Amino acid sequence: MREYRWQGSPEGRRWATRRRRTELWLVLLAIAVAAGGHAAAGLAMTGSVPTGLPAYTGLLGAAALAAHLAIRRFARYADPLLLPITVMITGLGLVLVDRLDHSYAEHYGSDAMAPAQAVWTAVGAGLLIVTLVLVGHHRVLQRYTYLGMTVAMALLMAPALFGADIYGAKRWITIGPLSVQPGEFVKVMIVVFFAGYLMANRDALALVGRRFLGLNLPRGRNAGPVLLVWAVSLVVLFYERDLGTSLIFFGVFVVMLHIATRRTGWLVLGGLMAAVGTVVVAATQPHVKGRVQAWLHPMGYFLPEDRRPPGLVSDQSAQTLFSFGAGHLTGTGLGEGHSWLIGFAGRSDYILATVGEELGLAGTTAVLLLYGLLIQRGFAAGLGATDPFGKLLAAGLSTVLALQVFVVAGGVSGLIPLTGKALPFLAQGGSSAVANFLLVALLIRVSDSAGRAATQPEGNATILTPVVRGAERPEVL
Repeated sequence: MREYRWQGSPEGRRWATRRRRTELWLVLLAIAVAAGGHAAAGLAMTGSVPTGLPAYTGLLGAAALAAHLAIRRFARYADPLLLPITVMITGLGLVLVDRLDHSYAEHYGSDAMAPAQAVWTAVGAGLLIVTLVLVGHHRVLQRYTYLGMTVAMALLMAPALFGADIYGAKRWITIGPLSVQPGEFVKVMIVVFFAGYLMANRDALALVGRRFLGLNLPRGRNAGPVLLVWAVSLVVLFYERDLGTSLIFFGVFVVMLHIATRRTGWLVLGGLMAAVGTVVVAATQPHVKGRVQAWLHPMGYFLPEDRRPPGLVSDQSAQTLFSFGAGHLTGTGLGEGHSWLIGFAGRSDYILATVGEELGLAGTTAVLLLYGLLIQRGFAAGLGATDPFGKLLAAGLSTVLALQVFVVAGGVSGLIPLTGKALPFLAQGGSSAVANFLLVALLIRVSDSAGRAATQPEGNATILTPVVRGAERPEVL
């Protein structure tokens, strides 16, 4: 039995080669920018180039180039911007974490986090490569819709059963010397489940079952399974007080349901449910009350203790605003800020404050634009996909990324209350780094499918090469 594999037209192959060449140059640029940032921070803090510069640059470069070679071999038609943007943000994150390590060691005596973050970056790049090798086409994931959902629910409940309460939330489980945050991986699995279920039931979900408050809602037997998974996720996350992940899950559920059914009523209903949920959580969770008070009265911490707003126990929000204010337009320069005053979360939840202080408004805008471009390329991959599952998968993954950036950046800048998440690729956190590399790998796989479809010959004639020994002549079917 002969297996047929689409090879593309000669013009399409040349187009793919140009894409990979562009990707290579952009990856090299990202590595060079990261190396320059390490050198600049070291010179500012100690007057000499950091001794760890070759190690960090070498590890980042090796991981990025290995990922590029994997894309060249297994996803040659993929978008050429996805990997370079990821490498650029990751490299900047390593620069900032390493720069903050020096200040934290000097003022708090804490251990360095950058070496571990570099290792997790390499692990994430390895997972990206393995994903591209094992997942030959994104539609393979559709076979594991319910299995993935089952595994996701088990991982989601693990912190509630076995996790420890750390800084007011139960998001982590400890495995030997490692602390893992399952919610970072569950967000990818949930998107795969939503994409598979909504693709198979999108017509039934679009049918009107009954009207409620002027909204057209689908029949319960069609919407029941996805609503059940969503509700269980939110209940568990409420118990674990992981409100940032709760908001991301809720948002991606509503957006994907709207995309699948094209009914704006879901957006209205989702907004109403989010408002009710916010009021309930803020009224019943002291941990959340404190964050709301810090958002409303960030400077209240400096009042006498008897005059402080109830529940306000930290000056982190105020110190963050001071950091942004000190940065002005162009920043104080890498290594010359004081964002270490934020305290324990300066390298994770609040790392955007270091960007604002040391790179200024210009640097913060550049970082947010990089995220915006990464999200836009993800949605573009979805638009280019030829199958509903691929479209929903890419849209869902891009929505997850967009919501996480909004939740973190909005919380740090004071737009919304802080919810305790890390900026993808930029902040310190091993689970976040590895899970987000997996997310990018799936976007690369969808974009490869979209690129292949864009280069197919006109008239739906697909060039197939028989993969058998001695066969060289392509056949046109």
